[in-house]
Amino acid sequence: MNAIRRTFHKLMLVAAASLSLAAFASNAVAATAEELNEDAAQALRVLYKGNSLAEDLGKRARAVLVFPKIIKAGLILGGSYGEGVLKKDGKSVAYYNSVSASWGWQAGAESYGYVVFLMSDKAVQYLDESKGWEIGVGPSVVVVNEGVAKNLSTSTLKEDAYAFIFDQQGLMASLSIEGTKISRINR
Repeated sequence: MNAIRRTFHKLMLVAAASLSLAAFASNAVAATAEELNEDAAQALRVLYKGNSLAEDLGKRARAVLVFPKIIKAGLILGGSYGEGVLKKDGKSVAYYNSVSASWGWQAGAESYGYVVFLMSDKAVQYLDESKGWEIGVGPSVVVVNEGVAKNLSTSTLKEDAYAFIFDQQGLMASLSIEGTKISRINR
């Protein structure tokens, strides 16, 4: 009897996590290409205003992939979703989504933005030609936090891509296994 009760509770937790993620993810979808372009431009302004290294990388990058708003939610099982813009020479050239799934000790919901600076032609080509870019497969990506930023300058850049996470809001406590996939979408 206790095993049935525990299984029922686990199923209820999974259902609650799935429903909360679906509710939050629907808010992360931009209605039109124009709105997504505006949101991406605003996200870059916010990032550049608070981080001069990011602005320098933006000037040197071959392309910039901007995800202005990612929604993440979970309760044991979780995930995130958001849509973004690929910019080359300041112009929007393609649209992508960012999807991740996770499991483990986690609870809560948050939103954030992230920008990936593609520093080499190889990284841009990989994004253009792949059916979906799984972070951790393909070009190497360095997530720049305060510690990395202190030791990084435009003269020490060696990696294919650098990612900045910014504008985090909400509360998400997690210790989880997570993977992110970036795929091209039509807008």
